[in-house]
This record gives sequence, C-alpha cells and structure tokens, in this order.
Amino acid sequence: DLLQPEGFFKIEEEQISAINIRIRELENSSSYLDSKEKWKIETEQAKAVLNQAKAELKIAKEAREIRRQSSPELSEEEQASLIRESQYQKAEYKRLEKEWKKRLEELETEVRHFDIEIERLKTERKERSAALQRKLFEQFRMLNAQGEVKDLYTIFEQTVQKVPPAGAGECALPKLLQYAYLHQLKPLAMAEFWWGDSPKNEIRHHGYYYPSCKGKCEPILQHMLQGLEVDENPLLNPVHEEEELEIVFEDEWLLVVNKPAGMLSVPGKAEDRDSVYHRLKKKYPEATGPMIVHRLDMATSGLLLVAKTKEVHQDLQAQFANRSIKKRYVAVLDGAIIKTEKETKPIAEKAILLAKETVSTKKTAKAERTGNTGRIELPLCLNPLDRPRQMVSSEHGKEAITEYQIISESERITSESENTFNESNRIDESERSINESRKYTRIVFYPLTGRTHQLRVHAAHPEGLGCPILGDELYGKKADRLYLHAEYIEFRHPIYGDILCIQKEADFHKNMIKP
Repeated sequence: DLLQPEGFFKIEEEQISAINIRIRELENSSSYLDSKEKWKIETEQAKAVLNQAKAELKIAKEAREIRRQSSPELSEEEQASLIRESQYQKAEYKRLEKEWKKRLEELETEVRHFDIEIERLKTERKERSAALQRKLFEQFRMLNAQGEVKDLYTIFEQTVQKVPPAGAGECALPKLLQYAYLHQLKPLAMAEFWWGDSPKNEIRHHGYYYPSCKGKCEPILQHMLQGLEVDENPLLNPVHEEEELEIVFEDEWLLVVNKPAGMLSVPGKAEDRDSVYHRLKKKYPEATGPMIVHRLDMATSGLLLVAKTKEVHQDLQAQFANRSIKKRYVAVLDGAIIKTEKETKPIAEKAILLAKETVSTKKTAKAERTGNTGRIELPLCLNPLDRPRQMVSSEHGKEAITEYQIISESERITSESENTFNESNRIDESERSINESRKYTRIVFYPLTGRTHQLRVHAAHPEGLGCPILGDELYGKKADRLYLHAEYIEFRHPIYGDILCIQKEADFHKNMIKP
C-alpha cells in the first residue's frame, strides 16, 4: 500500500522530498546567485581588460617595428632599449593575466562549492529514487496460470530497457489477472476499453476497445498469460498466402503493385513473414537495391512503388524527399464529420489558438477547413511506451501535413459489406439496429508528408477530424479491415522523364452507399 504512512514507500518518499527542498533552497539562495553573478561580471571584465592590454601590446610592437624600419642605423643602446620595452610590456601583461586568473579562481571556488553540494544531493536523490523504485517493483510479485511467481525486475530484465518503466504493474489488465490468480479464478476472456475523455497527446475514444500497451504491459502479460489457453496471434497467419500479388504497372526499371490489406510492405524483424518485398525478391532475383521505395501500413491497401535497380530506387526516394511525388488515399471514417460553417468555426479557431501558443513554427498544431476541404498540421512522433502507436507532440513531433476533401456521407454500409463488418465484430441482433443508424463518411486524403500512421492519427485525433478511420483498431474500432486505400500515385519516371499517373480503385469503394 503506497499510501500507508508507516510503509517503506512513504518514509523514503519523504526523505527524497526533503532532498528536493534542499536542492531548491541552494539553487535559489542569495549567496549562490550573488556568487554566480559576480563571477559572470568579473569574467566579462577580465576578458575586456586583457583584450585591451593585448591591443596595446600590438600597437606598441607595431610602433617599434616602424621605428626600426625608419631608422635602420639604430645604435646598440637604442636596440637594447626597444627590446627591454618589449620584455617589460609582455611581463606586465603576464602579471595582469595572472592577477585576473587568481581573482576568477577565487570566485569560481565559491560557486563550485554550491555546485558540488547541489550535484551531490542530486546524485543522492537519483540513487535513492532508483533504490526505492527497485524495492517497490520487487513487491510486485506477478503470478501466472501455472502458479509461477516473478517480480517486475525479473520480468523486465529480459527486455531492451532492462528496468521497469514508471507505473509498470499498475494497469488494469495485470491487476485483474493477479486478482483472478490469487482467488483461484480462471480468466475466460478479457478486453480493455477506454472510459472518459481522451488524453491530450494520445488518441482514446470513450467506450472504444484498445490493446494493452507495449512498453509497460506486454512483458508482464507474456509472463502472466502462461498456462492460459489463448488465441493464436493472427499476424502470424498469412492471409494472402494463396493470392497472386497484383501488378498494376511494370516496365524494365520499376513497377507499381496493389498491396492487399493485411500484408507487410517489408518483412521487418521477422524475416520469414510474408511481405511485398519477400514476394518480389523471389519474382525478380536479379533486382538490385532495397526495391521498396516507400511503405504502406500493414492494414492499408493500395499502390506501392517498387524499383528494380539501386539507381532507380535512389531517384524515386529523392522525389519523395523533395515532395514532388503526389499521392491520394481514399478512406471511410467511422462517423460523420460534416458540419455547418457555424459549427466548424469554433473547432478550427481552437486548433489555431493552440498553434499560436506553440513556440516552433515548424511544429504547430493547426486545423483549417472551408466547406468540405481542409488541411491538418499535427506534429507526430512514436509513443515510446506503446509501440507502434504514434502521438501528437509539439515538443518531439516531426512536421506532418494532410490535406483532405470530404466526398460523401452515408447512413450505413451496403448489406454485403455490413454483414462482414458485423460478423467480425460479433454484433448481435439487439445491437444491429444501432449500427444501422450510424453514419459513415467517405473522404479523400492528400498527404504532403509521409509520417508513420499520419492519416490514421490526423483522422482520429480531436484536433484533426476527431473521427477515426473505419476498422482502425489502433485509434478507433476494429472491423473486417482498415478502410484506407492508396488509390493514386503520380511521379516522374527516373529514366524517361515522363510523368506517370497510376490509379487503382479500392475494393470497398463500390460498397459505399452514395447520399
């Protein structure tokens, strides 16, 4: 119990808090601040005085040189006099330099006295905090269905970070499993959903189901789920194993394929996983270079550009880098976002106001909309504790820009597509009527940058469209597939210089009812 007054956590927490107070007192003490300011002023003054003395030495030296050149027949006594003058001035400069150095060392010693004490306290605080965290995590003795016990430190020793992150073991699912095991209960099924408002940076919709986080929960659950009968990982089953990869365009230099939803662009860590790269490497063994020019998310379908030579690959990558390649995606949003100008304006103004509060002009959060078209600028970065999720961050995020056009709204998906959707979500008859009244929005995205999950986050985030793409199980709700398709790509042929425009309509395009 972390709140127990006599418990080890509260007692040590008070000691660490006392160290924090002492550090603040030292950092803000008048003696420390005065010493730092005096040292700073004297350092600048010493620099100015010594620079002036150096300048005077230079002027005197030049004057002696002029005298020697204008009077070539100087007597030995005059020559000796000039030498003595030079030696004296140099000695005076050395004396002055030594004097200032001594004064500054005395002032620096005063400042260092405070710095050393502050640094010592910070080191002590760090060591005591680490020791407290370790002792705390050692109390988290996690069970599994086989009755085996491991503390959090033992569990996380097998991970890359080696040490449990703050808050590990405090999430709902490990706690529920621990309760079940302690009371001899057998978990039959489990799911986690979000309740309440979304956090600022992450995307969480009220009542939506989300997988457990990677950073804190995954290592714990790998231990706690042992001994339970669990479903196989669906990602390990190749869903397109028997299907031929569709080639939309091909010549001797490059090709464009239509990647199906559920197939990886590149194999990643699991080299034996089915992927576009894996398929094409077999088909074109003579091809050189990385082949895959850009990537699509595993769940996204659509046009993927592939180079057959290293030189063509470099040319196409350069076109992506300078943003001369144009892409268009079509998507279905799980909801309606079409609003009147009056309803839309406050949302846009709020987003723009947030952008004005951001210092960096490169990483602003901004949403602009006129009628059915708009532009979203939300900087994105990886959520380190919940890979592969991305998060909006004005501090750490990279520039991400999306333009969009709302095409149409429909009350529901047509029966064939809806049956697949309902079956995958196990919607019973009592829920079917609710589902039928839901709205879906067909939209076209024009990404001007190529960040990971850019369109998915820009659609789902409250400062974007606030409406996730249908079937997005990371940022919305699961369905039979992710309704996002890269339908158009335009680029300059690296060899011929012609502009190629290639289009492939989405499979789900015909299933959407037009208004």
